Amino acid sequence: MTIETRPRPDTRTTAAPHARKRRRFTGGWVAYGLLVALALAYTFPFLVQLATSFKTEPEAAANPLGLLPSTWSGAAYSSLFANSDFPSWTMNSLIVTVLVTAGRVFFDSLAGYALARLKFRGRTTVFAILVGVMAVPGVVLLIPKFLVLNQLGMYDSYTGMVLPLLADAAGVFIMKNFFESVPASIEEQARVDGAGVFRTFWSIVLPMSMPALMTIVILSFQGSWNELNHFIVSTQSPELTTLTKGVAQLASGQLSQGTQYPLKLAAALLMTVPVAVVFFIFQKRIMNSTAGAVKE
Repeated sequence: MTIETRPRPDTRTTAAPHARKRRRFTGGWVAYGLLVALALAYTFPFLVQLATSFKTEPEAAANPLGLLPSTWSGAAYSSLFANSDFPSWTMNSLIVTVLVTAGRVFFDSLAGYALARLKFRGRTTVFAILVGVMAVPGVVLLIPKFLVLNQLGMYDSYTGMVLPLLADAAGVFIMKNFFESVPASIEEQARVDGAGVFRTFWSIVLPMSMPALMTIVILSFQGSWNELNHFIVSTQSPELTTLTKGVAQLASGQLSQGTQYPLKLAAALLMTVPVAVVFFIFQKRIMNSTAGAVKE
């Protein structure tokens, strides 16, 4: 008589997958918890800014970190447009920002293509100087910039505000690296068809560089919109005051006495809206443009 014995299942092998799943589940919740905490830490100042701009002056001074005003008031926005040159500041900033952004997209892409594709003597030296310029703090150049603008007769004018910002080393560096990733065979086919250097750049390579161009647009718009030091040394007329200079004047107590928390934060809130809109619009363009990347 034989007794048939069945093998007992190994509980260690069956329990191991469940333990791994529990660890992954726990680790995922911990990671999401940390991300939520970081998101709240970054968004809390913006929420305080939004809430304080709708508070009354006494409430803002008594409870500056409160997120729910006891009395909602739009007096700060009314005072901002009625008692200051906020519309004029905004118009000056828009003019300068649009011109600077368009100029940087054009000149940065031209310079980047030249450094990436054209063979000329001293190209390595030029690129080394470009990288060196990126390491120089902008504050160091303020006094020389003022002297140059004054000597050339561009001080206190739109030309002096826009011209020194039409190209930047970081934008050239970004475009150069992107153009080097474009297959050279595409340009060779265009040259066989009779296209010159600029025609190849403008009609073939530049349309393929939309992700890099959108990056330049975002960085240029944000940088020129938030620029302050350059406008301080390049202008003095109230008619040429930009939004950053105007908001800085409000922060120093230009309109009235007291803390002026609602007024200052209302101006700062309105100032951040165009940058946020441009970022979200062109961020989607960057994501959509990468789908058509050419591979060799």
